[in-house]
Amino acid sequence: MERNPIQSTSSNDGKTVAIISYLTIIGLIVAIIMNNKEKTSLGQFHIRQSIGISVTGMALGLLRFVPGIGGIAISIVGVILLIALILGLLAAFSGEKKALPFIGEKYQEWFNMI
Repeated sequence: MERNPIQSTSSNDGKTVAIISYLTIIGLIVAIIMNNKEKTSLGQFHIRQSIGISVTGMALGLLRFVPGIGGIAISIVGVILLIALILGLLAAFSGEKKALPFIGEKYQEWFNMI
């Protein structure tokens, strides 16, 4: 019997796109472009999660301008967003569509055009 060890899955069912989407803003843009060529539900799911984390980070970045508590608040928010990013990346590595706690489902609704 002859075995063919090479399987023809170009994007690994969207897993590559899902992982790349969490690697900086540039990675997110690359993932969107890659997903437009060959759409996968896993890729779309994680792109939405990554966009949500990025938009939340940018919006809450305005807290730094609040006198007194702004520095402390931005530090706490930064740690929370880092944890969210790590959770999303771990789900992407395992190929799961796991929404982020508390807000992940909203990200899927808000960014459903992707």
